[in-house]
Formats: sequence, structure tokens, C-alpha cells
Amino acid sequence: MPEAPEEQWRTYDEFAAGIATYRLPNADLSGRELTVTLDDGTTLALRFEDAETVTCNGIKDPYDAVAVREDVFFVNLPHTSVEGEALTVVFSTTTHRALAVRSVIGAEDVEGVPRVSQTFWSGTTDAGTPSGEVPGPSRDLIGKRNVYRYSPEHLYEHVYVSSQRYAWQCLEGVQRGHGDMDLSTVWKFQDGLYLFCFREFRIAVASVWLHDLGYALKTTGVFLGLTGDGRSEHSRAGGHIYPLGAVAYPDAQPV
Repeated sequence: MPEAPEEQWRTYDEFAAGIATYRLPNADLSGRELTVTLDDGTTLALRFEDAETVTCNGIKDPYDAVAVREDVFFVNLPHTSVEGEALTVVFSTTTHRALAVRSVIGAEDVEGVPRVSQTFWSGTTDAGTPSGEVPGPSRDLIGKRNVYRYSPEHLYEHVYVSSQRYAWQCLEGVQRGHGDMDLSTVWKFQDGLYLFCFREFRIAVASVWLHDLGYALKTTGVFLGLTGDGRSEHSRAGGHIYPLGAVAYPDAQPV
């Protein structure tokens, strides 16, 4: 696909407008308290004050939560206490497993490195005895090709090419005709549920998604990036997944 002209390349806030149209509804976690212990020993003591505010380790920030499944919650803290950072936590009330992703906008551009970085942890909650598989890196999506419909004006195709990169193109929307191959990370949370994160090279943006590739075929996500005028901004996202197919490599495998 020919590269779109530089002057037509859209900023993060332009393409993100309306991308939460088909997102699952927010969940109200008011009154819930939960401590998540991460695999490096860090603890996240979460107290959900109401439907929009959470105290994490004594610091208040906004949050939004989605019940991706009846027993699995996707919770994002778009920090106002720290500029240019977000914390996303996924946890199960059945297995008491958790994972966390911290997204951070770097102070300046570095050639060949995405401006927004991400760090990943697995964890457990204090709500019960952990069971089942420990969340961790997965190769399950390699070779798969899906289309994602986020709104009537947002349609994107993803091809998962390796454990480190994915290719995308916009089929409908303000980015139509644009595409790239960016850094990505995939973790399996549990059967059919995959954390998918990408970090773009061309613009300062990264995202965190939880793909439900079971019967639901829905995805819930968030973005963190810089707007066209240089402000950090958090956006919610979500939509429907339409699998197009998959390939299997006969001999040499992608990284």
C-alpha cells in the first residue's frame, strides 16, 4: 500500500474521536476494595470511592471500568496525579489472577523508538486463592488477521506478524489509506482473552486492549498519546472483532 502523504497523516486526537462508540458500557465499582500484588512485589491497593474515582496507594485518580466478562474487569486509571501516564489493570473475580500495564509518554522524541513506552506485570488479587494459568506473553495471535469495527466511521484491519510487531491499515475513517507496522505486545489472560498493546512510531500514541476472542468477539481498550497541539490525552475505545482468517508457518517461525 502506498504510504500516505506526510501532510495527510492524522494526529492521535483526530483518529481517536468517536472510537469508543461501540465500547461495552462502564461498570460501577463503587465501594469495592482490592489489593493487587504484582510479580515484582509491588502492591496496588485500590479503593473505588464511587463510579469515577479510585484511590490507589493513597493517591486519588479517575478510573473507568468495563466488565469484559461477568468475572473479568478491565480498569483504566488515566492519571491526573501524574502527567502523561496511565495504569491499566485487568483482574478476575474467579481465578483471582491479574495483570497490569503502565503507559508513559517520554519527555522527548528518540529516533527509532516509540514516544510512549509500556511496562507489563502479572499479578494476583487478595480476594481469594489464585487458580488457573498465570497471565504472560503469548504467541497465539501470530498469523491471525482480524477486522475491528469501533464505530460507523472506524474500521481497521490488524495482521499479527510476530511476537513483537503487528501491521495495521485503516479501511474506513479519517486515517483511510494509512497503515504501518508497529511494536506490539500480546499476553494471554485466560482462555479466549488476550491483552494486546501497541506503540506507534510515527505519532506519540500507545494503546491497551483486551480482546475477547471467545463467543463475544468484542474488544475493550484505551489510548494514551499526544494531541496535535502537544497535550497528553487519554481516550477510551472498543468495538467488534471480525476474524478474517489465519496462516500457519510450515517451518521457520517468526520471532
